[in-house]
Amino acid sequence: MFSKYRNRKTTVRNITFDSKLESHIYLKLLEFSKKYPIAFDRQPEYVLIDGFMVNGNRYRKTVYKGDFNVVINGKIYTIDVKSPASETQVFKLKRKLFAQKYGREIITVKSVAEFEKWFKKMIREEGLSLYE
Repeated sequence: MFSKYRNRKTTVRNITFDSKLESHIYLKLLEFSKKYPIAFDRQPEYVLIDGFMVNGNRYRKTVYKGDFNVVINGKIYTIDVKSPASETQVFKLKRKLFAQKYGREIITVKSVAEFEKWFKKMIREEGLSLYE
């Protein structure tokens, strides 16, 4: 079954992902975690705006949920797997709010090759290429 962005939910190792691409990134992270001293987790949640009340009306908190957090040398990188259709105005606004609140940017990737290129660049910049 397709989602509203035409992605097909995919299950890998008993974990259901929102898209086939997201599952492939997960497998790449598993592979990289065996080769490099990194850590990662899935579906990290970040509060962008706390809940509040105005004139008796309650406004719920606004949350951004990424696809992965990758930790390289103690630095956290939040990864969001995107298709062109899923890069909506809401996502663009949440990306700005995230950068303002957390002082770092969301890394968006649109392919496994793009993710791999980004990852290897970070490994070199962090001086971990000796593991290659």
